[in-house]
Amino acid sequence: MTKKDYYEVLGVSKTATPDELKKAYRKLALQHHPDRNPNDKAAEEKFKEAAEAYDVLSTPDKKARYDRFGHAGMGADAGYGPGGMDMSDIFEHFGSIFENAFGGGHFHTFTSGFGGRQRQRAQRVVNRGSDLRVRVKLTLEEISKGVEKKIKVQKKVACGECGGSGAASREAYKTCDTCRGAGHVVRVTNTMIGQMQHTTVCPTCHGEGRIITQKCKKCGGYGVVAGEEVIPIRIPAGVENNMQLTVGGKGNAAVHGGMNGDLLVLIEELEHPLFERVQNNLHYNQFVSITEAAMGESVEVPTLDGKVRVKIEAGTQSGKLLRLRGKGLPSMSGYGTGDLIICVNIWTPQTLTKEEKDLLEQLRNSANFKPNPKSNRKDKGFFDRIKDYFG
Repeated sequence: MTKKDYYEVLGVSKTATPDELKKAYRKLALQHHPDRNPNDKAAEEKFKEAAEAYDVLSTPDKKARYDRFGHAGMGADAGYGPGGMDMSDIFEHFGSIFENAFGGGHFHTFTSGFGGRQRQRAQRVVNRGSDLRVRVKLTLEEISKGVEKKIKVQKKVACGECGGSGAASREAYKTCDTCRGAGHVVRVTNTMIGQMQHTTVCPTCHGEGRIITQKCKKCGGYGVVAGEEVIPIRIPAGVENNMQLTVGGKGNAAVHGGMNGDLLVLIEELEHPLFERVQNNLHYNQFVSITEAAMGESVEVPTLDGKVRVKIEAGTQSGKLLRLRGKGLPSMSGYGTGDLIICVNIWTPQTLTKEEKDLLEQLRNSANFKPNPKSNRKDKGFFDRIKDYFG
């Protein structure tokens, strides 16, 4: 079954802002919410479809891959349902979207007007460390093959003294008196669709269910300290300038042994001395002499894999484009490789000796040396040649 375009699912344009994406998703999610459409499989599928689209388009690196490769470029990052995220995962990731409509909180129990319980789910609050961002500079040669870089990062790491808990010992805790260890407090409200039991994070223990009675002296009870880590980053072949990759769990450590943030890797493509990149193709200017262009010649041309020889046909005009298939950069999706496009430029001498001038004077009035582009209909104009190669 062919998936619908994510932008079409949310009803937004490709230039939609994060706020516009969130607003569009919230509208669809509330419309097809399971509590408003009990036992409606079609509504449930639309609910999942909207969540999948929002997940991809609201995550910068996923959005960049989707904009370039479509559904084929998402791999394991897409799919809600069998093998992917289920309904509980959706509420876990995007539960805050429904706070204003359903009273806020991290889990709720919905009771219909007939007294039947429809659904209950819970989420224990987990602290999350902040993300870190690094910039990695790559040459075209590295991009061509893919490369592993080792990056030293200054970051917050788990305290070695307390193991990240923040407590002086395993016994240095007491149960939170406000929530009695549950990590949340409960309240019941009446809504237009029935009675709703809402759960919000306990304001005393912040969702942990317990309170530290004796803090770790090294970290002051936070569970994190300043440190550094050398992180190996595997960069796949075919990445592009300003593309962002995510290394999960390699950001700052979270307080009290929570979930680490992510490391966001921004790709910076270095300028190459010979080649210019256009998507996955490489462009190279090859200069030949007047005699080589007129009489034909075999010339040596560089590629990212080494030098190759290319035949310059007799009578080649300046600006002619030659293509070496598969000598460009690989596609990040794994489908195909770009080409090396060679632009032949005829080099005109800027200074001449007396003997050279005499030779050229003899050729000045030769019919073959007078421009006559109409004599060769196959010699297309520059823009026509560009269209032939990239159209």
